[in-house]
Amino acid sequence: MYNPHRFAETRLDVLHTLINQHPLGTLVTHGSDGLGADHIPFEIGAATDAAPFGVLRAHVARANPLWRLSGTPVLAIFQGPSAYISASLFAEKAISGKVVPTWNYATVHASGTLRAIEDRAWLLALVNRLTDRYEAPRAAPWAVADAPAPYIEAMLGAIVGIEIPIARLDGKWKINQDDTKADRVQIAAGLGAEPAGAKIGAIMQARATDA
Repeated sequence: MYNPHRFAETRLDVLHTLINQHPLGTLVTHGSDGLGADHIPFEIGAATDAAPFGVLRAHVARANPLWRLSGTPVLAIFQGPSAYISASLFAEKAISGKVVPTWNYATVHASGTLRAIEDRAWLLALVNRLTDRYEAPRAAPWAVADAPAPYIEAMLGAIVGIEIPIARLDGKWKINQDDTKADRVQIAAGLGAEPAGAKIGAIMQARATDA
């Protein structure tokens, strides 16, 4: 993606946090039928010597031909908060009027080589982790073990795990870094009052006074 230096986010903890908070990734592949894209909830694993940017793990239906692309390069895209930025939010509007609307967003692109995993123990551990994470906020969390063991065994046979050791991780935080500090402060404040822009506004608020 086009990513000018001023928009680039390179801190690994910040990039992993966005993936954790927005785990539904768009996995872009290129097979014999051309380009493909699947929408898959991922977990992000810690960096290792073999994967210095971390590891993405998920599962797909066995009927999905995606897993048969094991061994091929793929790209996972994680979209964070975004919002339309009205020209009326710029401080410069009252000074010169030389402003136009834009769109602010935060996104992470993770690329690596896909690996398909059919090991039942690996799959069970993955679905347990994912279930426990997303059920945790509920008053009465559901657990995989709540279902009959033969049923879970059958369900495990209907999925295939995928793992992507991340070879490249690119973050882009487009939040008016190319505008004046006065504009950034005013835009951040304005977005905080707009429900659709509150999340990206909070990111801007944290950085609005940066040089």
